[in-house]
Amino acid sequence: MPDLDTVWSEVLPDIRRGVTGVGVWSALNASRPVTVEDGMLVLGLPFESAELAGHLRLPLTRKLIEDTLSEALEQKLTLRVIDGTSSDDWATEKRRDSERRKLEEQALERARTKVKASSSWDAIYDQLSRKYAETPARSLPQNRARFLLWAIEVVASALQETPVTDELAERNFARCLERIAQYAEIPSTMVAVAVLEKSFQG
Repeated sequence: MPDLDTVWSEVLPDIRRGVTGVGVWSALNASRPVTVEDGMLVLGLPFESAELAGHLRLPLTRKLIEDTLSEALEQKLTLRVIDGTSSDDWATEKRRDSERRKLEEQALERARTKVKASSSWDAIYDQLSRKYAETPARSLPQNRARFLLWAIEVVASALQETPVTDELAERNFARCLERIAQYAEIPSTMVAVAVLEKSFQG
């Protein structure tokens, strides 16, 4: 590949002619090509000129730089503007990118887990309602007791598979306990004790 600094020096006058504004010209004059990597043209600005980066990211200026350098280097390039003009500055920027992606992935995973937990407890709640509706002679205490024993098993198993780790899951778990208590006509605290004991027993 041709020397990047040389190519930049050769095409810079053409790029400057294609834009207007002192800020854009200042940004172009201060910028330095750092590298071409994976189809990305990395342009750096000295730290003292970092406030000029916005001029290089303007759609018209960005497209002009990308098109001009793509033609000069005979490959399709997208522009990335960074603070700093050295390969070390680019390495630092890539580390930050990696850390940002990791944090975003962790946040996404937490969100997925929350949605999954919420959906699971919603499904359990609906299952409890359906089971009670299907229970014959629900007015008889022995049949309500059978429903209660079944419900404790179901909710304890769900608690083992979907641990309660946040406030939303706590509320949905409590909602299931309250529903069992309502159907079985016993205090919800007693239902909670039975479910927790069962889940601990595994």
